[in-house]
Amino acid sequence: MKVLSVNAGSSSLKFKLYEMPEGKDLISGNFERIGIDNSFYTIKINGEKTKKELSIPNHKVAFTILVEELINNNIVNSLEEIKGIGHRIVQGGDYFNKTVIIDEQVVAKIEEFSSLAPLHNPAAITGLRAAQEVIPNAIQTAVFDTAFHQTMKVEQFLYGLPYEWYTKYKARRYGAHGTSHKYVSERINEILGRQDTKTIICHIGNGASISAVENGKCINTSMGLTPNAGLIMGTRCGDIDATIIPYIMDKTGLSIAEVTNIMNKESGLLGISGISSDSRDIEDGIKDGNERCVLAQKMYVRRIIDYIAKYYFEMNGVDAIVFTAGIGENSPLTRAQVIEGLEVMGIKLNGEANNSRSREVKITSEDSKIPCYVIPTDEEIMIAKDTFELI
Repeated sequence: MKVLSVNAGSSSLKFKLYEMPEGKDLISGNFERIGIDNSFYTIKINGEKTKKELSIPNHKVAFTILVEELINNNIVNSLEEIKGIGHRIVQGGDYFNKTVIIDEQVVAKIEEFSSLAPLHNPAAITGLRAAQEVIPNAIQTAVFDTAFHQTMKVEQFLYGLPYEWYTKYKARRYGAHGTSHKYVSERINEILGRQDTKTIICHIGNGASISAVENGKCINTSMGLTPNAGLIMGTRCGDIDATIIPYIMDKTGLSIAEVTNIMNKESGLLGISGISSDSRDIEDGIKDGNERCVLAQKMYVRRIIDYIAKYYFEMNGVDAIVFTAGIGENSPLTRAQVIEGLEVMGIKLNGEANNSRSREVKITSEDSKIPCYVIPTDEEIMIAKDTFELI
């Protein structure tokens, strides 16, 4: 059975087609600058990537081109071979705790939660509507980033605010990156050969979050009402004293929208270093002796250590710590600094193993009290698996 995993942005469309249940990757690609000048798309088949530049005025055209590529490359003979399409949806609120088949009621709920993810949910709806038009006979599913975190207890997801803010306005911790956390937590349990585990999953990329997972279920996570909570990230500030917002507004005359934009797009590694949001640039700056890059890295690592320590005590121990996503998979420096900060827990780094990038590996020594791993995440296969199981 062929299943398509889709991640639609406001001007982009990422996709990957699988043969299920084997999970064989048949084709993948990315449409960029949809509805904008100089639009293009890339296609990857059998490890070979091609790029084509042409006008892509909307998502429906992108899906039409996608179908043409599938047929022209003999991936499918007809649309009828695509039995399911799984759509990544960032925000499902507290209503969705699992993947669901899309109907009009589901679309209405996704629209309802758009106020919690104004950049993501509307774009996802645009993508799923286009898919419905171009590939009408496929079963469409919604795979929510927030679903995995819905197993948190109320004392973990509520804020210390008036209770009515939760009941009336749904102000609570939702988390994000749930599809990644679910995939990695399942994989580490396979490695450990157990289901009764306590694990800490560190999804460390330009956007970053950490989850405490017990027996395969999330009990806490670092992101909050929105993705701008918890860790310091590429351009997001993470946890701050909320009264900084009115203080800065009073001092500068900035509006709430302007301050919010700065906290989301001009803070984090970019705001501290003053040069870049990219961890690779920060590491280059450290080599060049840039003191603000050194400071940004120290703050970034410290926040990760803080959350790992917090979840270690919250679960009364941990069986494994896992690093994943862009920085987690590709920055030996960041992993080494985090593990160095956890030496008090008896964690010992295997320096040679830690020098690897983008592959599954244990990076602690055999005498380390807690094993640490790198596991490359795969949100697309998780979307395909959930969709296949529903179908």
